Amino acid sequence: MSTVRPDLPGLPETLPARMLNEFVYCPRLFHLEWVQQEFATSDDVEEGRYLHRVVDQETGNLPDESEALAGRAARSVSLSSQRLGMATRMDLVEDGGDGTVVPVDYKKGHPDKNGEAWPSDRVQVLVQALLLQEAGYVVERAEIWYAETRQRVHIMVDDAALKEITDTVKRAWEVAADPVAPPPLHDSPRCPRCSLVGICLPDELESLRVPPAQRRPLKRLMAPVLEGRPVYVTVQGAVIGVRHERLEIRLKSELEVSYRLIDISQVCVFGNVTVSAQAVRALMSRDIPVLWFSYGGWFSGIAEGLPGKNVDLRIAQFCATELRRLEISRRMISGKIRNSRTMLRRNSRGVVDDVGGQLKSLALQAMQADSPQRLLGIEGTAARLYFENFISLLGENVRIDVSGFSEGGRTRRPPGDPVNALLSFCYSLLIKDLTVTLEAVGFDPYYGMFHRPRFGRPALALDLAEEFRSLIAESVVLQVLNNGEVGPRDFKFRAGGCMLEADGRKAVLRAYERRLDQEVTHPQFGYKASYRRVMDIQARMLGAVMLGELDQYTAMMTR
Repeated sequence: MSTVRPDLPGLPETLPARMLNEFVYCPRLFHLEWVQQEFATSDDVEEGRYLHRVVDQETGNLPDESEALAGRAARSVSLSSQRLGMATRMDLVEDGGDGTVVPVDYKKGHPDKNGEAWPSDRVQVLVQALLLQEAGYVVERAEIWYAETRQRVHIMVDDAALKEITDTVKRAWEVAADPVAPPPLHDSPRCPRCSLVGICLPDELESLRVPPAQRRPLKRLMAPVLEGRPVYVTVQGAVIGVRHERLEIRLKSELEVSYRLIDISQVCVFGNVTVSAQAVRALMSRDIPVLWFSYGGWFSGIAEGLPGKNVDLRIAQFCATELRRLEISRRMISGKIRNSRTMLRRNSRGVVDDVGGQLKSLALQAMQADSPQRLLGIEGTAARLYFENFISLLGENVRIDVSGFSEGGRTRRPPGDPVNALLSFCYSLLIKDLTVTLEAVGFDPYYGMFHRPRFGRPALALDLAEEFRSLIAESVVLQVLNNGEVGPRDFKFRAGGCMLEADGRKAVLRAYERRLDQEVTHPQFGYKASYRRVMDIQARMLGAVMLGELDQYTAMMTR
């Protein structure tokens, strides 16, 4: 067998046999896992890891090819061939008798209904046999041990099998060389149990290709959702460290609280909080970002491990034409204006019919804007109308003085009154979460579609935040005010500005996390998902648009 690796720059030297298994199972899964380096665990993945706990321990050695195993076995053996462009890590290599060896691959499931190996499993173990032959060993058969039925399935290693491998490897390299992932499988039973279904989004991508009037509600998204939750550290002088797989927060050397690292999705520190180098390393190794805020809540920085490995997505992001960016921006801003209009119509205690009509007209104008400058003007006009009527969303029993907002409207840097302080703080939290989400998907959050790049400003996170401002941030502000969760003592005025005190920040953080966990019916797909999950879905839909998998972006809009 001659090499089938394409002679293209940037491709790895070898293709892992495990990835060939993924390719036969689903070419898109192969592209997502190997090319884009996306990964998500699942019950099946963890069960498979547990099954391999014994064979993953390196024991025994393969003898020289001129010798025989003589009844011995070698576990966790690695082989590769640059000529063939393949590599593998074999679970077990046994003596096959008469000078032959037998690769044995462990699988957690069962054979097919005919008692044969599944095609993806068959290909993987045949690659192992081929690499053993390349190394000079005699291989006449390979075996797969299925744990569920506790049986071995034999696979003959002959010319037909080797031809099968040659063709499969060639097709896999062709897919790997293409920056665009193959389309999702259509209505396949393989999708629901796939660990990457929440990243691949097969049903969602197919649904968005159908006109809205013809879409059918999708089944509930069965994608794994991150179990971890953010940790917020607001106590000044606190020190964050790691000990025995737990994040510990100490104040004056006394332990205040600790959390298991597996339960954490991000660590947010406010003001003068120290994070030890040990803690930073431990968090980075687990892809848990550390996010820094000023004492007043201004999002100022992020530290995380290596950047996202989806280079093709970032290339598409940077190479997008002005027209493409404008098309996406128009939909984002139109969605924002429509959500603002819905917020006023649902919650206003005044007469807003005229304002609602104006916002509806502006949303339509946003979809027709012929330049970024024109779109910016439409967005500014809509924001002015919305905030002029924002006080009408507050109840009569609000405990704080809202006259400053009534007279001065929206103010920033610093916010001039309690309402503005709440809005700025919630916007910072929203931008923080969208920055983390976009980086996890593979975007550069600092290069936007609508907002222009500026030093230290996550422009793309600000873009995506537009459609979520009223859905999340402003909803939290109304909740904490109307429910009396914050009061006059939770704010302080200094140097012409207003900021939240520590107790007020804690109350807002609790309300913000409640809002992210709240489930809503997704307007495009018809299933329920938390706002935390919806933000991830929107970021992945934007990625699909950038990579050409979808023709147009659809903003998140409540009905």
